[in-house]
Formats: sequence, structure tokens, C-alpha cells
Amino acid sequence: MNAQLNSGDKESSGWLNLVRAQVDSMNFGVVQIVVHENRVVQIERTEKVRLDKSNSLMAANWKTRGQNNT
Repeated sequence: MNAQLNSGDKESSGWLNLVRAQVDSMNFGVVQIVVHENRVVQIERTEKVRLDKSNSLMAANWKTRGQNNT
């Protein structure tokens, strides 16, 4: 692996701060870093919403709302 994660570098500290902010603001999910020619060019975030039995009414409302939009 040739990529260097030097947090003292201004460029790397910028994207590192963005990744930290994305991770800090979610409970469940994925943060992906896209690299092109040894540079971070994109940060992708996919957040999961976990439902349990106590949230089943909310899940039913969410599903119904989605069907009405089609």
C-alpha cells in the first residue's frame, strides 16, 4: 500500500476531518473513501436505520409512504 496517511499534511487532514465527521454523525452505516491516482477524490456515506419490534409501527408508516409516492 503506497498511500500515506500523514495527518500533518493539509490536504490529508481535510479529508480525514470529513471522514471523521461522517462517522461521528451516524449510528449504523458505511463510509467509503474513493481514491484516484493516489488521491482521495470522493467520500461516500450509506446510513442504515435499524428497526426493532418497538419501531414496527414506524416501519409500516415508512413503507406505506413509499408506496404512495410511486
